[in-house]
Amino acid sequence: MKLVLAEYPESRDRSIEVEKRYLPPDTEISYAVVDEGNMEAYYAALEEADAVLTGFAPLDETAIDRMKHCRIISVQATGWNFVADEYAAKKGIAVCAVGEYCTQEVADHTMALMLGVCRLIPYHMRRVNQDHVWEIETLKDRKVQRFGAKTLGIVGFGKIGRAVAVRARAFGMKVIAHDPYIGRETAERQGVELVSIDRILEEADVISIHMNLTSENENYFNKEKFDKMKRQPYIINMARGAMINEEDLADALDRQVVSGAGLDVLYSESPELGTSKLINRENVIITPHCGFYSDDAIEACERISVQNITYYMNGEKEKVFKIVNGI
Repeated sequence: MKLVLAEYPESRDRSIEVEKRYLPPDTEISYAVVDEGNMEAYYAALEEADAVLTGFAPLDETAIDRMKHCRIISVQATGWNFVADEYAAKKGIAVCAVGEYCTQEVADHTMALMLGVCRLIPYHMRRVNQDHVWEIETLKDRKVQRFGAKTLGIVGFGKIGRAVAVRARAFGMKVIAHDPYIGRETAERQGVELVSIDRILEEADVISIHMNLTSENENYFNKEKFDKMKRQPYIINMARGAMINEEDLADALDRQVVSGAGLDVLYSESPELGTSKLINRENVIITPHCGFYSDDAIEACERISVQNITYYMNGEKEKVFKIVNGI
């Protein structure tokens, strides 16, 4: 079997010892590295693959057209918005993802960002580490409220959204959620009220985003939605950066329509941080898409994504964790 790993330049030299452990010993491994200045080389490197493994490197229709023998694209993530999965199905190529491997880590990171921005941690770090000032008098001029008295609005109430709800309720927060694909009973079992998106925008002090990215919800949080937010909420995004229009978020922060943001993702997976309007703000915490990370989670993701390939190539489709395009 010829396996091609589709990678961005920054991940090209990562260790793949776990992946090798679960692959047949005669597997031929090569790389296709995204180079926006020479995408032809990237596409050419995919041509002879029997299987492709990708984390976040895009596999669009052009890439899929170049795959002469590929039977399966395995995604080392829970989301697969960067893969043209429906087009792959037309070409007879299965697309599979890791259905769950980092729920606890992402939920924990969500709460860390939420607490960090609500408790003004960046401000305090600057005052202590840079200004060498030990005081709290200036807090009178800032918005500091009791965390447990806040209402959390969760947008996307899948496994991660539910795990966040458990943690938030333990802090004493009231939790409401919006998800058109989840039944009301599912939410009520966790003491969560399922509501419209407009209720979230009107009532939430904190809005935490946990949707899968689709063509319908790209730029979902934009000026129109920010202007409907009644309580100057904090925005937490642990899903995909493309769900937020970053220009509109920066404007909402400037106008104090939004009090702050905790972002583990930005619109681009390789952002130009030097030109971003969201960095160097004391009411914004940005982490580099690391919310999923723990040694345990990484091992599980690498193992499951490769096992998916092995099972599928061996004709054991029933053992594949999650085939997302029906092939």
